[in-house]
Amino acid sequence: MATPAPPPPTKTKKPWILNAFTMFTPGHVSPGLWKHPQDRGGLNFTDLKYWIDLAKLLERGKFHGLFLADHLGIYDVYKGPANRDPALRSGAQFPLGDPILLVSAMASVTTSLAFAITLSTTYESSPFAVARKFSTLDHLTQGRIGWNVVTSFLDSAARAYGLDHQIPHAERYARADEFLELTYKLWEGTWRDGAVVKDPVSGVYSDPQHVRAITHQGKYFQSYATNQLPPSKQRTPLIFQAGASKDGSIFAAKHAEVMFVPGLEPDKTRKVVDTVRARLREVGRAPDSVKFVAGITVIVAETDEQAQAKYAEQLSYADPEGMAALFGGWTDTDLSQFDDDEDFTFQTVGGVHSFVETWSKTIPNSGGIKWTKRRVLQELALGGAHPRAIGSPATVADILQRWVDEAGVDGFNFVHTVSPGTFEDLIEFVWPELKARGVIWDDYAAPGPAGSARENYFQDGLGPKLRPDHPGKQHVWE
Repeated sequence: MATPAPPPPTKTKKPWILNAFTMFTPGHVSPGLWKHPQDRGGLNFTDLKYWIDLAKLLERGKFHGLFLADHLGIYDVYKGPANRDPALRSGAQFPLGDPILLVSAMASVTTSLAFAITLSTTYESSPFAVARKFSTLDHLTQGRIGWNVVTSFLDSAARAYGLDHQIPHAERYARADEFLELTYKLWEGTWRDGAVVKDPVSGVYSDPQHVRAITHQGKYFQSYATNQLPPSKQRTPLIFQAGASKDGSIFAAKHAEVMFVPGLEPDKTRKVVDTVRARLREVGRAPDSVKFVAGITVIVAETDEQAQAKYAEQLSYADPEGMAALFGGWTDTDLSQFDDDEDFTFQTVGGVHSFVETWSKTIPNSGGIKWTKRRVLQELALGGAHPRAIGSPATVADILQRWVDEAGVDGFNFVHTVSPGTFEDLIEFVWPELKARGVIWDDYAAPGPAGSARENYFQDGLGPKLRPDHPGKQHVWE
């Protein structure tokens, strides 16, 4: 009698990715919450101690990384044209500091937490300078740096950088593509491994035979240069991207390693995920070579009733004028042009109609709601255009599981309403429930200074460098 064949090996599901999502500003996507008595991140956003304490908290909670958003203008569409007053009064993503300058301090008090820094290829004029910045940080953090590559979208940013109007959308992505090509050449192709000798006997610090300059002559950039630093642990930082447009998804399929995907409903987010996975195959990359994270706002307490009460209490601090300012920048729609009592159910206004359709399906007993400007802003007020999970630990975990199952995401960017309170609540209430379900890790994949950002996000045993099918690998100097 023949011996039965052994069953096929079971593919181990990797733990969910856990990112904290914030910004170097008093009001990220919950404007007005800086007034909340338990919020430290708004009133103290320029206090370095706040950021150091936040980094320590996130590492104790075993977050994969801190995702730092950024933009380069001011939200000035609402009550416009070029009206800065609502953003200034509410603190809606203004004032705003440069997040890259926070990272060294936060890295000095942590050993495993990664830092994803948003930086625009549209207004950074020199890929050489950007390569130098990220090499520096990757060295100082022992490989814990990611770059969230963006192309910028505000007219106010274009004006701030001396342009009359924005560079066209498709051209911004073409420029970004060449920008990354040049940084890959610098990171991967100017120093060989082992070029740094540091031999006091011979007096040789770096072997010139293993260091070279690259020449780049492109449409947007020209450079003859050697990266000023030798290879860091990752060489190329972990590449994040968040574009869901056609141009954005093509760009993500070529370059991204972690993609921040939008959507208020899992099925719509799934379409973005599936599109990018299909494009990955087209460009010769493995379909699992990009990790997908969805933004979500969690408000949690011991019971559903207590969580709903917490939501209502926090909502009382929200600033609808600040949210209208953010909405104007996101959609280029000035909501002040519409009457307060106008029913947006029947309006196709800068994305409002799709929001209303979603809310009508996902909010219980919403059939009788009149979707006025005030109601739309109320729904956006805590967490912006991200889905919400409000309830007990079990309720929140069920919602997160539904997103993983239906949207096909690998984890989440957790949006705070009150900082650090939102992150403290996740650690206290949600993490134990998720650990009991076996969906998140107990510790970093390589705890301590041995682990890089790429190793912790991928957990595939392939080390800290770019994966073999990434386009940056073609520039490696063997």
